[in-house]
Amino acid sequence: MRKLFTSIFVVFVLLQTMSLVQAASIKSAYENHQSDVQVKGSGVVVRILSDDNKGSRHQKFILKLSSGQTILIAHNIDLAPRINSISKGDQVQFYGEYEWNKKGGVVHWTHHDPKGHHTGGWLKHNGSTYQ
Repeated sequence: MRKLFTSIFVVFVLLQTMSLVQAASIKSAYENHQSDVQVKGSGVVVRILSDDNKGSRHQKFILKLSSGQTILIAHNIDLAPRINSISKGDQVQFYGEYEWNKKGGVVHWTHHDPKGHHTGGWLKHNGSTYQ
C-alpha cells in the first residue's frame, strides 16, 4: 500500500512539474513577444466569449494558466467540433499555436489542418478531444 501511495505521489509531482514547464514556455513566449510557437498546456475557463462568425467561425474563451497568465483560445469550429458543454471553471487542455498580443496571447490551430501544411492541434475537455 505504501508503494502505491508513493507511486501516486511521484506521478502527481511529475504532472505538476510538466504543467509548470508548459506554463513557463507560454510565459516566455509572452515576455519575449514571440509568435508561431507550438504550445501545450491547460487552464481553467475564466470567461466564455461570443463566437467569432466573420470568415472561419471560431469558438472563443479565456483560460487562466497555473502561472496566473490568461490566454484566449480561438478554436475553429468550421474544421473541428465545438465544445458545447463548456462552462466557467472548467479545466481545458490545449495544443496549438501561440500568437503574442499584449493581453496575454492567443492559442489557435487547435484542430487538424485539412491541407496538411500545419501541425494539428487539439482541445481536451471532460474526457473528450476536439480536433
